[in-house]
Amino acid sequence: MRTPITITEAALERVKHLLEKRGKPSVGIRIGLKTKGCSGLSYSLEYADEKQPLDEVVEKEGVTILIDSKATLFILGTEMDFDEEKMQSGFVFRNPNEKGRCGCGKSFHV
Repeated sequence: MRTPITITEAALERVKHLLEKRGKPSVGIRIGLKTKGCSGLSYSLEYADEKQPLDEVVEKEGVTILIDSKATLFILGTEMDFDEEKMQSGFVFRNPNEKGRCGCGKSFHV
């Protein structure tokens, strides 16, 4: 069965680190979308204290990634990575459904 999102090893290790560092139990993390920026949509990540009834669940190496039901169709086929550079680090989403991004790279549209 194909999962709606692919998680790279770098992203998986970072999620594990964040969940361990949180200091309280979590079900996992939830990926969602917010209306934001000049192109319309932006990815959101948050700790998930419980699974919502319509969440899509992706499990990998003991880590649970929940995808908000309103975001699933927009991120099908996406790869989630974690990129560390000298001046910045963060999660990177490579989404084949994107039709364009804003100039600053913070938002996209499909």
